[in-house]
Amino acid sequence: MNRPPLPRGTAYAVLAALAAVVIIVSTAIFIGVGGHDGQAVTSSHETHRSAEPAASGEWVGSWATAPAAAEPNTAKGFAGMSIRNVVHTSIGGTGARIQLSNLYGTLPLAVTHASLGVAAAPGSPAAAPGSMQRLTFAGQPTATVPAGGSLLSDPVRMAVPAAADLLVTTYSPTPSGPVTYHPNARQISFVAHGDHTEEPLGTAYTTKTPYWRYLTAVDVWSQEAHGAVVALGDSITDGVTSTVGANRRWPDYLAARLRTEPGAPRYGVLNEGISGNRILLSNSASPAANNPSGLSRFDRDVLNRTGARVVVMALGVNDILRKPQVENPQQIVNGLRAMVQRAHARGLRVVGSTLMPFGGHKGAVDRQEMTRQGVNEIIRSGGVFDAVVDFDRTLRDPETPEQLLPAYDSGDHLHPSDAGYEAMARALDLESLKGEAAAAL
Repeated sequence: MNRPPLPRGTAYAVLAALAAVVIIVSTAIFIGVGGHDGQAVTSSHETHRSAEPAASGEWVGSWATAPAAAEPNTAKGFAGMSIRNVVHTSIGGTGARIQLSNLYGTLPLAVTHASLGVAAAPGSPAAAPGSMQRLTFAGQPTATVPAGGSLLSDPVRMAVPAAADLLVTTYSPTPSGPVTYHPNARQISFVAHGDHTEEPLGTAYTTKTPYWRYLTAVDVWSQEAHGAVVALGDSITDGVTSTVGANRRWPDYLAARLRTEPGAPRYGVLNEGISGNRILLSNSASPAANNPSGLSRFDRDVLNRTGARVVVMALGVNDILRKPQVENPQQIVNGLRAMVQRAHARGLRVVGSTLMPFGGHKGAVDRQEMTRQGVNEIIRSGGVFDAVVDFDRTLRDPETPEQLLPAYDSGDHLHPSDAGYEAMARALDLESLKGEAAAAL
């Protein structure tokens, strides 16, 4: 007899409950401790050391975001408050670890309590029964992340479902200076007064927030995935006009394809988009480089991501639109090539996109369209990337090719709608994500 499918919330509750059961009965044993791995790192460049469980598998990034800026009006940090970040996994695993960043902090960030759990329902601050795990750092329940540095937790044994929401909670009792955050999360997270780090019901988390704070990565121990795709981009990759809480950014749609399509490479998907991001210039220099350029953040946000195997690069629009504006297409292409060379030096394959239309966007002028077309002509001719995904051709209006197709336009004539983001993910040839980097371009 055919049964109707479970409602989304019910299906998610069943998934979370099964994950909790696996956590309780699992007998896997982890060896090694965190840091990067376990040690506070004072620079933005880090080396990875082994922190592997006894069973076969490998660490792979399941979720990530770029530390984008210092949060305004947070000179004293979030002293005496619990921050519960809600993040969505791309792949699952049998263990997990997190990365915290204090990149924009001016004081050490003291974390006296941290936890990780599976959300009881999509977007909920409550944890599935039995899933809440206390996190440690180098074997200790407390840790200090130095100003400008980052820290990796010890691994915890737990069943991490694919395509599920995780709750990552931190508590700091003392001021830490400006808070390192990602402002365009498109996901609601939560804050509570006092230490409610391991509270499973989430009742104390009455304050909602559209930001991710301190948290920059979640890695999982996987026996199925064999690497990660890093999406490097601007607000279009960040998904700033996608539906909040629905995971409809184009990297989310790509992750769904990689999980479900026959023959697809089993990769995690890491979204390293920053709204307003450019290739060549950072957006400010105080207290540190807020919204750092693609060139300056490439090592931290791409090369140092756990399991990174291939990069999908979608940058360049803001170099044309934002002041000081770049008019020479070759300057933009030279910046793209510089990042490709760095990726190739680390063995990463690079898929690059053409620049999407922005005709009709506020302030856009004809000479900017000429620059965009010039960049796209060079990209399509080859010699820049290992493979090309033509986001311009996918989303443009055939009748007015300098503009987005209305069905794919969020309304501002620059950012796609949910349907547009899905079309972008569909445009990617999954075979282009496989293989090695080109020997030379």
